[in-house]
Amino acid sequence: MTRFPKRIALLGSTGSIGRQTLDVVRRFPEQFRAVSLAARSNVDLLAQQVQEFHPDLVTCYAGEPSGFRGRVFNVNDYGGAAGRHALWSDLAQRQYSVAGVICSAEPIMTKWKWWLAAKLPAKIFIINENGDYFWFDRIHLRQLREFIGYRLGLTGSAAVPALVRLICFPVTLAYLLLYAGTVHLRRKLRQI
Repeated sequence: MTRFPKRIALLGSTGSIGRQTLDVVRRFPEQFRAVSLAARSNVDLLAQQVQEFHPDLVTCYAGEPSGFRGRVFNVNDYGGAAGRHALWSDLAQRQYSVAGVICSAEPIMTKWKWWLAAKLPAKIFIINENGDYFWFDRIHLRQLREFIGYRLGLTGSAAVPALVRLICFPVTLAYLLLYAGTVHLRRKLRQI
């Protein structure tokens, strides 16, 4: 039996598909509830949607909200090895006790992000584009292992095909190398 209302997290709520989805939510409030709205730049329409739907979470790419007293470190502002070192210096200098890494529309944790998380003395909170999140510390090691297993395709319905590919790869590689060696050996023998 389905519980109502169904909770909807809507990325791109100000776009055409997002507005159509909110029309459905508006028409069937007993069946649907918008719990999260996100927009890239249309802040005015997003503000109207927030007033109408009262979501639990609102995100916008337009920039820092007014009255924000902190600093947002955007990794795109720190390119190359020198940029990564500058980012680490900026973060280490501020002596944060907690740091958040938001990974959206990019690989969840590239090598340098792992390096940064290991090097900073802060507790690291990681969230990805799917809303998966975890604390990067020893206490949450089990959750971290499950998350990494899921991202590598080693859990759930993707586990069996991934393990079969992993087991078959060396056999397939050996077969291809033997076949190529046989073909080249036959060519050499024909030339003699």
